[in-house]
Formats: sequence, structure tokens, C-alpha cells
Amino acid sequence: MTKRHVSLPDGAEAGVRAFIDEVDERLSSDEDTCEVVRDTLIDLHGDRERWDAWQDGESVSKAERVRLQGYDPCNATLESEYYAEKDEDRFQRSKYLQWLWRQFDATPMADNVEFALRFRQMLGNHLFAECGDDCRFFKGISVTYGHNIEIGDNVVIHDDVHLDDRGKLTIGDRASISDGVHLYSHDHDLVDQTEVRNFHTRVDDDARVTYDAMVRAGCRIGENSVVGARSVVQGDVPAHHVVVGSPARSVRVKPGWEDAAAELEDGRLPDRQHEREIEYDLPEDLDVFDEFQRDLRPPAPDR
Repeated sequence: MTKRHVSLPDGAEAGVRAFIDEVDERLSSDEDTCEVVRDTLIDLHGDRERWDAWQDGESVSKAERVRLQGYDPCNATLESEYYAEKDEDRFQRSKYLQWLWRQFDATPMADNVEFALRFRQMLGNHLFAECGDDCRFFKGISVTYGHNIEIGDNVVIHDDVHLDDRGKLTIGDRASISDGVHLYSHDHDLVDQTEVRNFHTRVDDDARVTYDAMVRAGCRIGENSVVGARSVVQGDVPAHHVVVGSPARSVRVKPGWEDAAAELEDGRLPDRQHEREIEYDLPEDLDVFDEFQRDLRPPAPDR
């Protein structure tokens, strides 16, 4: 083990524990989630005095009003809010929790690792469909919804990772996701990019997806496998294999695991995306429009 145990001074530890427990209890109660998020962000950003003054009728500038209103997630929109196929009921709560996660990361306290890891673990317990114990979520992680993500025990997700759960995303026990990784669960049609297909993407137990790699929707990263830095995975990575490149191919099996690993022809990854597609229905009263307003018809052949 190359790491050592680190702890906060007793006074700081008591304050951190009390604050996280308080937010956890409020989020677990019947209290309106929007109000919990708003109050938490006002205090984290040190704006309680100005908020109370504004609520008491004191005049504020236009910019200050926008800032104060922005602590309330009901006054904000997210990109995923525009996705027509989302589960509206589940999204409302996950939107508020996602706003708290993102805005917490914009505070100086997000760099206090011992505090921030525990705060995000607590939020993950509320935001994700499943969140295991002893997870370590670092700064700058973004999610599409949050409620379509399942995470096992002792998972580490490093800085600036994007977890796309427009479909479904499962990350197994002890998996490691390095800085800058993008895990996708939706694809766009090659001709009409407004047509979206959703999939179930998996990262299995003990797998590692390393720096800046991208995993295509519907792929499976097998148990105990490694995806090399800046690789682009477009198929299933078998258990115990090491893959690199764009598109990624297997270059070896982990030493000692040769007898347990499947053989691949020329290192090519099998494409089983179609087996993991998630069908969805759009609302009947949906106002369909093409935001790009393009003519997608191919040109007529010359005669």
C-alpha cells in the first residue's frame, strides 16, 4: 500500500461530521429538497447575510439578485432537462441533488479532500440509484441524471469524469475511473443526430479505465481489465485484458491471468451494443422539433 491514513484535527472533524450529518438528515426527511439545497448552498457560499437582507425587502442589484436566486435549483435548468425521454418524476429530485453536487464543487471547500469525499459520498447515497460504501468521488464529476447510475463498494472516480446515464450506467466494486474519462450510455444516429438510442454501459468489478479514455454506449468493461490512457473503447473488453488505442484493441492479458482470460482474434473487441439497448417511449403530446433545422435528404443523383 502506497498511501497513508490522513485525518482532520479534532475540531475540524467535529464540524465536518456535524454539517454532513445535518444535510443528510434533511435530505432523508420529508422536507422539500429544493429548500434543503438552497439553504445548504447559501451557507456554503457565505451568502446568508445578503440572502436574509433580500428576503427582508432590502434592495439588491440585478446581478446580486440573479446570484441569490441561483442557489435555488428551481431557478436553474440543466442540459439534461431538455431530453424528451427522461423520467420526469425521478428527474425532479435528481436535478436538485445534481445542482447541489455541482455548486458544492464551485466552493473552496471542495478542495478539502477529507471533507469533500465524505460530502459527495453522502450526496451519492441520495442521488444515485445505488451507491456502495467507501466510495471516493473527486472534483468535477458530471452526470446526466444521476438516478440511472449504480455504483458498487470502494469505487474511486477521479477529477473531471463524465458519467452519462441517459441510458443506464453500472460501475462494479473496486472499479477505478481516472481523470478525464467519459463513460457514455447514449448514441446519436449517424444521419439524424436528433435521433437518440440509449444503452446499458457496464464497468465490472476491479476494472480500471485510465486517464482521458472514452467508452462508447453499450460497451462492457470486463472484470479486472484495464483500459489504457486516451483509448476509445467501441466494443466489449474481456475480463483480465489490457486494451489501448483508438479504436481500442487488446494488447495483452494481465500477468498471471492468462488461463482465465478469453482469447481474441487480432485483439479486436466484440461489439455487443445491440444486446444492451434500452427502449423508451416519448410522450404522445411531445412537441417534436429539429433544433438544427437541416434538410437531411441526400442530394439527387446526377443523370
